[in-house]
Amino acid sequence: MGEHPGTCSDGVRLMSETRAGTDQDEDGDGDDNDDNDDDHKDDEDRRRDEEGVPHAPQFQVFRRRWFVLSVLCLLNCSNAMLWLSFAPVADQTAQYLRVSVDQVNWLSIVYMVVAIPVSFMTTWMLDTWGLRVSLVLGSWLNMVGGILRYISILKPVPAVMWGFPVLMFGQTLCALAQPLVIFSPTKLAALWFPVHQRATANMLASMANPVGLLCANILSPLIVESTNNLPLMLGIYAVPAAVACLLATLGIQRSVPPSPPSASAETSTSEPFFQGMKLLLRNRPYMILLLCFGGGTGAFTAFSTLLEQILCVKGYTDDFAGLCGALFIFCGVLGAAIVGLCVDRTKQFTEATKVNMSLSALALTAFAVVSQMQDQRVAVATVCSLLGFFGFAVYPIAMELSVECSYPVGEASSSGLIFVSGQVQSIIYTMVLQALTQELADSPFSTCEALSWRVPVLVMAGLCSLGSCCFLLLFRTDYRRLRAEGTNEQGPQYGLLTA
Repeated sequence: MGEHPGTCSDGVRLMSETRAGTDQDEDGDGDDNDDNDDDHKDDEDRRRDEEGVPHAPQFQVFRRRWFVLSVLCLLNCSNAMLWLSFAPVADQTAQYLRVSVDQVNWLSIVYMVVAIPVSFMTTWMLDTWGLRVSLVLGSWLNMVGGILRYISILKPVPAVMWGFPVLMFGQTLCALAQPLVIFSPTKLAALWFPVHQRATANMLASMANPVGLLCANILSPLIVESTNNLPLMLGIYAVPAAVACLLATLGIQRSVPPSPPSASAETSTSEPFFQGMKLLLRNRPYMILLLCFGGGTGAFTAFSTLLEQILCVKGYTDDFAGLCGALFIFCGVLGAAIVGLCVDRTKQFTEATKVNMSLSALALTAFAVVSQMQDQRVAVATVCSLLGFFGFAVYPIAMELSVECSYPVGEASSSGLIFVSGQVQSIIYTMVLQALTQELADSPFSTCEALSWRVPVLVMAGLCSLGSCCFLLLFRTDYRRLRAEGTNEQGPQYGLLTA
């Protein structure tokens, strides 16, 4: 990342001249300088000079930052909808395409498979080429993938262009776009937003992803089950992808604003990629966050993936499982909004992460108990809501915390490596939990394949609790970025202009 033009050197020169002028005034030799300064300083600057108060650095924010954030939110939401558009209607999709349900499931699994190797290239691209290139490339991959998905199932299209392979190729392009989108919130918040808005900006951009998942879980069944028209569903999902691509390509003209919003953005020269990776792997607080938060992400992904299979054994319907999933996401977005606003004011990243991870572990333990009971709909729905409220609130705060404890490593590198850890542990969790299931000889209330999930859900809750305890006891860190900016309680206050 390069420096903002005309900020660092000019700011140092201006402050040096100001100090020199003040010294001369105190010696009685600065009359000429006083006359010259009066031509260039406003009343506030003169008052500071008279009182001997040091000049505070002036940073500027631009209203366009909200447009860039809106484009990223739309892109993130669209990519999430394309990810899970087939999961709620897997049976209808398999019947329409004349393939197996397992093949349809791979349309969702491909996201996790592609994300792991591509993530390292994505972090390098974001920290080296900048935010604009990454967002524009991600938006084009997302749009082309969405259009290919739609074209692949149109009957009038020639047979060579029709079929499951083309659909999978389009879905893979969307999967390639996901890391470019998922890794951008911390970079956008750091470069475009002031200190007191960074956590909120990160929260809004990050929570657009679960909002997209919620939309897919609601819209896909409504469209397909009411019209039995799979092409219509894919056509509808392609529209937001196209709009996001248009806005990103034409509306985002630069990676950084003309003037920096904070001290860290002013000197945004992060460590080289490979050197940054070495620093991350040697950073004890970061590695604790990587393993513990990654384990929590794995548990949450396994929970959302296996929720319907866990509940159906005890006689809960698919509609009720869908309601629990919707409450899980809705309450999660609400919790992330509340915690994000609070942390922006208090800067208590560590405390917020520890509290929410601990409460998430308790909620998951409660789910392990109530999910094995029959006719406990209120209790199950309440626990799912609490799990989402505390669990989703951790994500944007933990990403900000990863930047704080690893500064000056690039934001994309620090958050990207945690994302990879979460993806790897998600796959491990899901495979292990499924392997721990046992067939039931008799299950009269089951509405699906009779499998015992008692041991898997207890193991899932136990692992999540272990990770939370380790994080609670072992994690200690200094907020390096805030310290470098001088915005902690002992540091100077910075002026902030709006344009």
